[in-house]
Amino acid sequence: MRETFLIGVDGGGTRTRARVVAADGRVVGHGDAGPSGLSQGIEQAWANVQAAVADALDHNLAAVEDCLVGLALAGAHDDAQRSAFVAAAPRWLPFVVDTDSHAALLGAHRGAPGCVVIVGTGSVGEALDPDGRRSVCGGWGYPAGDEGSGAWLGLRAMAIAQRALDGRAAAGALARAVWRYAGDDVATLRGWCICAGQQRYAELAPLVFDHEAADPAAADLIERVIAEVAALADALDPEGRLPFAVTGSIGRRLAQRLPAALQARHVEPAGGPLDGAIELARRALGWPPGVRLRLQPRRTMKERMPGTRRRTVKHLESVPVRRTT
Repeated sequence: MRETFLIGVDGGGTRTRARVVAADGRVVGHGDAGPSGLSQGIEQAWANVQAAVADALDHNLAAVEDCLVGLALAGAHDDAQRSAFVAAAPRWLPFVVDTDSHAALLGAHRGAPGCVVIVGTGSVGEALDPDGRRSVCGGWGYPAGDEGSGAWLGLRAMAIAQRALDGRAAAGALARAVWRYAGDDVATLRGWCICAGQQRYAELAPLVFDHEAADPAAADLIERVIAEVAALADALDPEGRLPFAVTGSIGRRLAQRLPAALQARHVEPAGGPLDGAIELARRALGWPPGVRLRLQPRRTMKERMPGTRRRTVKHLESVPVRRTT
């Protein structure tokens, strides 16, 4: 009997990760690729999803005959973007798609009720009530939304550097760091900004943390991020009844600096978005929850999944969510 595998894909504004899991919980493959957030383009999203899946499958793409792919993607909460993404799907790939925030929620609380705020390249919060209702807050996207995110921080760090360069403000440690990274003259800095998008601005975020102690402007930005995380959590769960987790590259750095009310119900995530993406596929196939994942030595896909055959795409719609407002 041929074995069925699950593939979880976590796709955001900076990178795409994939993991292949067997029915007994063995992790048998990992893959990595560039960004697949839907707001950066559907063609790019599919290219990097396929690249990450190919990497995880040792480039034996026909092996997905025995797989279901759980796609957890930034931007999938937008109906138009999700529909365009589904319409552009390659016919060989069987998949279920949902948001990166829902996958983070499933991973953080092992599918149980809870609240999660994800602050990485972008930012968004999601909650699952005991009655099964889902709610989402934030996640409006770059550049107008995603408050507190890496891209949001990078945009503001760049504004500080621009003001200092043309004499509207003193040049502090953060401004000088941005100059070293992106250019210390008007033409170079302007050229960097013209070419930059969400991912490149997010690359400036670590500079804010690096210079927090030496520059009040950087310290103020960090305090604003903490406030934005708290605002997302409070909007999702005003009465503070759900366990709360914070994830993402920015969120993890600030987990211990959140307001006392959030700290009181803060829990360490039980798993990450990839665990949640696997859970999406697991639920779609009706597999029992809670299978423990065991890391195995990397083998070739031919060793772990003999035989190949192609089939047309299978797509399962995601669960509707409500805004908190």
